Amino acid sequence: MTNDMNSQESRKVAVLGPIPRDQIVTNDGQRFEKYGCVLYTVIALAALMEDGDTIVPIAHVRRKDEGPVKQILAPFPNIDPSGITSSADQGDATELRYLGHNRRVERQTSFMNPIVPADLSEVLDADVFICVPITDYEVGQATLRHIKEHSSATVVLDAHGPTTTLTRSGERLARVWADQDVWLPYVDILKMNLEEAGSAWLGASRQMEESPLTGNTRELRELANHCLDRGAGAVCVTLDERGCVAFHRGDDGKVTEEFVGPVPVERVVDTTGAGDSFAAGLAYGYLAYQDYVVACQYGNAMGAQRCTSAELNAYLPRKETERQIRATYGPRS
Repeated sequence: MTNDMNSQESRKVAVLGPIPRDQIVTNDGQRFEKYGCVLYTVIALAALMEDGDTIVPIAHVRRKDEGPVKQILAPFPNIDPSGITSSADQGDATELRYLGHNRRVERQTSFMNPIVPADLSEVLDADVFICVPITDYEVGQATLRHIKEHSSATVVLDAHGPTTTLTRSGERLARVWADQDVWLPYVDILKMNLEEAGSAWLGASRQMEESPLTGNTRELRELANHCLDRGAGAVCVTLDERGCVAFHRGDDGKVTEEFVGPVPVERVVDTTGAGDSFAAGLAYGYLAYQDYVVACQYGNAMGAQRCTSAELNAYLPRKETERQIRATYGPRS
């Protein structure tokens, strides 16, 4: 792989979403608390990017959380925490109870005020926006539209936000992403897992079915074609321990489908934040190489590293990550 960020001018990446205080119960009964979501993404990026680059988290938190969150980020010289604010004293707090490595029951006990265009005035010069909302109200379509209308940045959207909603009691449930077509023109790379893909795809008839998507190749291809036809640049679907699959248009205009196998993990410790870490690697890989497959390789590597530890900073230095990628995938031709 050549033309990486070592030879480029300094870059700026903005990461939009919540920094929830997570109460986690693992599938073997262990209990602990930690901050999550955007923190995973920005710390993963900090491991990949240079000290001269800038990573700006944009998040609203509770006043009691602002100091501790910024203290966590203080050791990372390329993270600018000025976009973390608490003026409304609103922030996410969640309870995550794991039933298996990739299955969990979620409840949200408090919520942040949404990220709106006015929050972005200092980051519209960013090269990439990574949006990692966890619930449908946090980063809205109007905010993505504002980014595309006022910057030339690549926009990466994690579909977890628009495919998840809250009940009145705080239970977090999957929702149908029925208005996805008005989002897609403002998304360059759409990242989702199989469950989120099921919430995004209603089939050609656009009618509700009990199980609209089962994850077979044909259905994923139909979903990807739908998204690409309506403006998305690429669709990346993560497949848990099987890696991921990327869909994009080739030079001939035809949809290209490329499976990217997983980076092996010897022992899974904690999968919390794996998707947020994948988003970091995905964005970095595309920014550095302008190649969706290489981007997915970096995504798989950062997601795998996240799973190896319950500690927040589980990520390898960039050169070690690149060795891990070469060992898994070989040289990219």
